[in-house]
Parts: sequence; C-alpha cells; structure tokens
Amino acid sequence: MGAKAVDTEDLPVRRGSGYPKPYDGPCADRQKRALGDAFGLTDYGVNVVTLPPGAWSSQRHWHSAEDELVYVLEGEPTLITDAGRTKLRPGMCAGFRKGEADGHHLVNETGDRVVYLEVGTRREDDDVDYPDIDMRIHRRGRGGVFSRKDGRPYSA
Repeated sequence: MGAKAVDTEDLPVRRGSGYPKPYDGPCADRQKRALGDAFGLTDYGVNVVTLPPGAWSSQRHWHSAEDELVYVLEGEPTLITDAGRTKLRPGMCAGFRKGEADGHHLVNETGDRVVYLEVGTRREDDDVDYPDIDMRIHRRGRGGVFSRKDGRPYSA
C-alpha cells in the first residue's frame, strides 16, 4: 500500500464539543478536522482545530493518561494554565504531560481566527478532570460519559 495523502479541507468538520450544557457554550463554534482518523491511526490523534474570535479550544482540563501537544499555525491564541496566561503566535507550541494536574486550554481573544494542530495519545484508560467546573470524564477512550465530580451523570 502506497502513501496516502489528503487535503484537510476535504475532511469532515466536527463543530462544537460533547460537553453538557452550560459548559458547551464557549466551544460551540470550535471546528476540528481529524487528520489521524483519515489514515486510520490508532496510537495517537491529530486534529486541525479552528477557533473563530471568542471561541475556546475546550474547558480548562488535564488528562490522567494522555500526553497532549498543540502547535500554532495561524493567529494568536491565549494559553491559560494554572501558571497564568501566555500569548502564543504561529510557530509556537505547548505540551502537556499525562498525569500532571495543570488545567489548560486555548482561548481566541482576538478578532482573527486561530488555527492550530492538536496531537494526543489515544489511551482508553484516560480520565479527564476539569478543575474550574463540576465536570469530569472517566475512561474517555472507552466511551466514558461526562459526570459531576461526585459521579452523578449529567442528564440529557
């Protein structure tokens, strides 16, 4: 089988997030194209993410078992972590080690779109914690569902 190539503009766009209300609002306009899925990759995922003005990449979160890396292609997102705020620009990247309880996300506070690559491992045993809100997900890679921190699920 030869090399396979795709034009990212031809890939399906996933809009928004799977977060329960009201946590879905800041990410409603986020767009993702799954590059890794186009090639059947199973060890890691790669997404091209577009954030229009005002959009968030996610709720601030950290992973128990998934390493993450973002690489900015276009625009100037603000990275928000426990350490504070850092303005990123094209060519900059940020990485997040699994198991480090440092909530992070990107926010587009500019009037221009932001485009970046998002790379992460695809661990079935990954739990995700959202330190700013009453939300977590257990075993995300095994079809986990969002719940409150006390384990009660969100109703549909």
